[in-house]
Amino acid sequence: MTALNIYIADDDLEDRSFFIEALDDLPLTTAVTQFNNGVDLMDKLFSDDNLPHVIFLDLYMPIMDGFECLMDIRNFKKFKDIYVIAYSGIYREREVNQLKEDGANLFLKKSSSFKELKKLLLKSLQRVKGSNKNEVENGEFVILS
Repeated sequence: MTALNIYIADDDLEDRSFFIEALDDLPLTTAVTQFNNGVDLMDKLFSDDNLPHVIFLDLYMPIMDGFECLMDIRNFKKFKDIYVIAYSGIYREREVNQLKEDGANLFLKKSSSFKELKKLLLKSLQRVKGSNKNEVENGEFVILS
């Protein structure tokens, strides 16, 4: 089975570690690359031909936030097939609506419960594995919290 290539961009090391621990506990084969800001994420996307299947994108990071990254990702045809899951500990309807308009595929509200986070990640990644290019291109959008 081919590993699901996952990028995660989050400036909070504890959140990234918690996230990766939950991913490792899922019954899926994954390869995870971490970034602590949006600039490093975008540099990697532009310099690597092995693009991720999915990007988990924290909305609130210094230097370049998740909103800016999403705009850049969706502005380049090269990245059109990447499933983008924006996430934050804060749910603001206006911002979530903006994410949908800007081309995110899913919004995930951060959970402090390991069990709940695993459940949300599994649901998210099952959507990624079951999605097709048309869903990514046509803006299928889901909120999980």
